[in-house]
Amino acid sequence: MADEEVPKPDSPQPARGAEPPKPPEQPETKPQAEEKAKEGKPKAPKGEAKKSQAKKGEAEKPQPKKGEGEKPQARKGEAEKPQPKKGEGEKPQPKKGEGEKPKAAREPVEEERSIPAPPLPEGVHYVWGTGRRKKAIARVRIRPGRGQFLVNNRRIEEYFTEDKDRAAVLTPLKTVSMTRSWDVWANVDGGGFTGQAGAVVLGLARALAKAVPDSEPALRDRGQLTRDARMKERKKYGQKGARKRFQFSKR
Repeated sequence: MADEEVPKPDSPQPARGAEPPKPPEQPETKPQAEEKAKEGKPKAPKGEAKKSQAKKGEAEKPQPKKGEGEKPQARKGEAEKPQPKKGEGEKPQPKKGEGEKPKAAREPVEEERSIPAPPLPEGVHYVWGTGRRKKAIARVRIRPGRGQFLVNNRRIEEYFTEDKDRAAVLTPLKTVSMTRSWDVWANVDGGGFTGQAGAVVLGLARALAKAVPDSEPALRDRGQLTRDARMKERKKYGQKGARKRFQFSKR
């Protein structure tokens, strides 16, 4: 006989119409509990949700970095200076026209004292003097008068355009303090304006030394009776000028 299978004892089956037994309840995990809590809360309308988010953004302000906004602390020993109140340290501004010093009146310029010229000997109408400078030659004649000065029949202001030449021409008269005591006529030829002015100075100084012998030491001390021997140096052959040479080329 074949071995007959022994039936295993089955769990008792419930009777017909009875409810099946419930499985044992397992403990809930945290995420499941959170999901249930969310499902239980009522959802807020859309408008209110936006307002709550905006409030959260307002509350979260950026915090300043460390060191920003902090006032530098004063060093030890340095006392804090009290700040003056508004309007205390300001100086009152003077009104227009107040406090201005009156302009000083111009002082009259004193004219140079002029010694009167001595009279000339009988039969002598002019005193002559000849001066040279570079290529210029000046023939000067003087006589007692009121200070008239003509160069080639023109006033010195019109003939000499440079201030230095006008001043140089009058130096002999200023040396003897007789600027307005002699009338001067000068005939100039050759050279340029600077050379002509130097020639007039020498010719006038020589004429004054003849007319007033006592003035000769003063004129000589100033160098106005000395002929200036400086002349233009001649050009040399084989050169471009008096000293300048042509460019040298070795090859």
